Amino acid sequence: MRYCIVLLVLCLSGSIAEAKELSPREIYEQASPAVVMVMGHPDRGKSGSGGTGSIIQADGLVLTNAHVVIEERTGKPYPRLSVFLKPARVSGDSKADLSRMVRARMVAYSSPLDLALLKLDGTAGPLPTIDLSDSDRTRIGDRVVAIGHPEQGGLWTLTTGVISAEVDNFNGVQGKHVFQTETGLNRGNSGGPLVDGEGHMIGVNTAIARVAPDGLPITGISFSLKSTVAKQWLREQGIVLAGQVAAPSTPAPTRAATEAPAGQQPATGPLAVPSPAPAPVPPPKAAVPAKPAVSPTPAESLPPARAYNLDELVGDRAKAEADLEGMISEMRGRMKGQ
Repeated sequence: MRYCIVLLVLCLSGSIAEAKELSPREIYEQASPAVVMVMGHPDRGKSGSGGTGSIIQADGLVLTNAHVVIEERTGKPYPRLSVFLKPARVSGDSKADLSRMVRARMVAYSSPLDLALLKLDGTAGPLPTIDLSDSDRTRIGDRVVAIGHPEQGGLWTLTTGVISAEVDNFNGVQGKHVFQTETGLNRGNSGGPLVDGEGHMIGVNTAIARVAPDGLPITGISFSLKSTVAKQWLREQGIVLAGQVAAPSTPAPTRAATEAPAGQQPATGPLAVPSPAPAPVPPPKAAVPAKPAVSPTPAESLPPARAYNLDELVGDRAKAEADLEGMISEMRGRMKGQ
């Protein structure tokens, strides 16, 4: 009898453990409010960089990639950092979707680890957060999702996949341990969360491989820095998140960042001056069916995707910043002349 009871308890425990697995929709609804868009730009000019970030503390601490907020030309943080909070509903209209802008400032960054910590300024009330969990329990084959802003896709996009491999000391950087995943990542996903089946953030999306040294296209090879590495780095910055214990840890690598091997590139990077994007094609008017549809709608009859242009968004934002700065300078000059 005692054996049967123990067996029943174990079975129930297994059922409870399985019940923690969430659907992609549930994961998205739980995690996406804490995902942000990050833009960095210089004081002048139309260039800049764009990517994704995760709010890891309710007072406005955002974790992202260093290459999203570090200007390649100077090797220093962009002087202007803008963060966009997720709207209640993402419509595909970038002006509406990016209406909740917040200023941010750099707290700390590590180029070797490709990590940066930002602090949002002037936010009212506690912000939604994502749980930066331990990645030690994650194994090859585990289901994961990514949330971010892939170029030519949509804002706050969900992509799904599995853990494909684990790589220690990625690109020769001591302590930079990553997951390889075939979850769809593109330029614009950089700095965003890789989330496990329970809705916990277990990685920071960092790099993609797209072209081999011989020019052969590569697909489905992306890399995410393990959350255990990110949490250790945060502790070294004096940031202790809920549930963590402050303790001394091995120092983060301090050597200069190395160039990625041929075929590997950040999921986003410094952007060139954008060219005007073609005007969106309006969706065709749907014909009235003669009878109720009984089969799935063919893909070719669906309205065209409302993709956004990352270069254009960053360029427009940088231009708006420059115009505003010029207007303020002009107003100050007039006031001095009175």
